[in-house]
Amino acid sequence: MVKKNFTVLALLVSLMSCSLSNCSGEKAPEEQPKPADGATVSYWVTRGDQLSLLAKFPTSVKFSSATNNNLTTIEVDSTVQFQTMDGFGYSLTGGSAYLLMQLPQAQRTSLLQELFGKNENSISVSYLRISIGASDLDAEVFSYSDLPAGETDEDLSSFSTARDEQNLIPVLKEILAINPAIKIMGSPWSPPTWMKDNNNSKGGSLLTKYHQVYAQYFVKYIQAMKAHGITIDAITPQNEPLHPGNNPSLFMSAEQQRDFIRDALGPAFKAANISTKIVIYDHNLDRPDYPITILNDAGAKQYVDGSAFHLYAGEVSAMKTVRDAHPDKNLYFTEQWTGAKGEFQGDLFWHIKNVIIGTTRNYSKVALEWNLANDASFGPHTPGGCTECKGALTIQNGAVQKNVSYYIIGHAAKFVPAGSVRIHSNVPPGLDNVAFLTPEGKKVLILLREAPGNSTFAIKYKGQLATVNLQGGSVTTFVWD
Repeated sequence: MVKKNFTVLALLVSLMSCSLSNCSGEKAPEEQPKPADGATVSYWVTRGDQLSLLAKFPTSVKFSSATNNNLTTIEVDSTVQFQTMDGFGYSLTGGSAYLLMQLPQAQRTSLLQELFGKNENSISVSYLRISIGASDLDAEVFSYSDLPAGETDEDLSSFSTARDEQNLIPVLKEILAINPAIKIMGSPWSPPTWMKDNNNSKGGSLLTKYHQVYAQYFVKYIQAMKAHGITIDAITPQNEPLHPGNNPSLFMSAEQQRDFIRDALGPAFKAANISTKIVIYDHNLDRPDYPITILNDAGAKQYVDGSAFHLYAGEVSAMKTVRDAHPDKNLYFTEQWTGAKGEFQGDLFWHIKNVIIGTTRNYSKVALEWNLANDASFGPHTPGGCTECKGALTIQNGAVQKNVSYYIIGHAAKFVPAGSVRIHSNVPPGLDNVAFLTPEGKKVLILLREAPGNSTFAIKYKGQLATVNLQGGSVTTFVWD
């Protein structure tokens, strides 16, 4: 009888403990002690007027037990946790790789260290998206099985990654030497033209009779990259499947993608013992019904890790709509461009608000910009490809210029490594923000204040306050232990 009462008491204690903690599925860390009076908050600022560019302020602010009820306060709570991050980064297009390979070896090594390394001056990019075959930011259209008109190759004996071996694969090897843990996602813009109903690199649809062959095309791609020492962490079956007007491109409805995954791609990966994740959709947030349609099919869903999005249409909150429908599946944000006609401040504010803060507050594990590098004329690109896409870098005649996207990603990637967890923070009016807990136990708060003029507010953490005088028209990343 005593033993039975003890068991009931233990159960009651366990339930009370769960009610006081985060029992939503994410494992909360052990409660950390309050920062002692004088704990330091360092911060880095980029101003819309470009007078400060990801610059660490020479002064810092400190936590104290003092209270000031008159200040607007952002409260950060590391015991309330959400998704674990896979990383922040860019699309490394074929054109980007080509431009990088034109740099002298010493200059390229230094630049890649700055982009992917862990040094004080590095921005520590942790995630890349690459194209499977050509994207529209390659100089030419190609696939891994290009054949003369009228020919087919159902056993894929012509399959070759030789084009990628010229620039993309060498650059990836250099990046992996700097950061072996970087995650890479592959996305096709088009299958080989002989698999399509219009036999053209632009538009058309994948012929159903080639579903199994195209699934093996993905298998061969992942195996070929692995042979080069490159692990493809995830793929999407099609970039922008509802935009067949690009070159290259493919139209693929939700039902077509569902059937391809359920009946061909998923089983092919399973049979080949491939662990690469299948991430669906990879297009705009105005159509959350697309990934939901696929995930509503149990046969397809079993092979799907999550859904990927762009934001050229729709609202970022639609990511949560998909999560609410299928909370067991992950979310990824895989592309947003900055354009040739864009203005630094406007692009900085919009992308920080939507791509960095908005997507992660709506459960995205990844936030990527499009793309890493262009030349001064926004090339290379295919005939019919994007003519105004501005890379994070402009590389021309050996000179490298940093553009707004460098700072957009830098404010997150430099401070929030893979494995970090988004944590709770409230959002006072005019102070858009998101907070993270890193694997090393650091707290990171990324904050946007669009309004001009200085203002004073407080960061509250474990009952203590750090008072901050914040410049208006700026993005700030705060870090403390």
